[in-house]
Amino acid sequence: VRSALMIQRAWRNEKFRYLAVGAYNTLFGYGLFALLWTVWGHTLHYVWILCISHILSVTNAYFGYKIFVFHTSTGGWKAFLKFNTVYIGAFLFNLLALPLLVDGLELHPLLAQMMIVGTTVVTSFLMHKNYSISN
Repeated sequence: VRSALMIQRAWRNEKFRYLAVGAYNTLFGYGLFALLWTVWGHTLHYVWILCISHILSVTNAYFGYKIFVFHTSTGGWKAFLKFNTVYIGAFLFNLLALPLLVDGLELHPLLAQMMIVGTTVVTSFLMHKNYSISN
């Protein structure tokens, strides 16, 4: 009972919800990249796998932040596109960093992607909070 109350109290805190949903999104995004790499890595270049996983992961993140973190019902395609602008910088960084780590340092794509994931947590929180989702 006490732990349930603590979780309930923590869930009321927007930053806690952001961290919880962000952790889920991070696992989802990396897990999806790993799954696609496992299925298509022998036939599809890792940059294409990154592009596919990015689109699906950002869509998943949009609904997670919209519903669970910022509790907003406004939206539509315009809000979704606005939300995506937050991730453009992270995606471009990923597009540059992944080949540098894989081709330049000869790291395995899954290890390289794991190193890149999560580098924009604070920045994306502030961008979502103040720009893309907040009412």
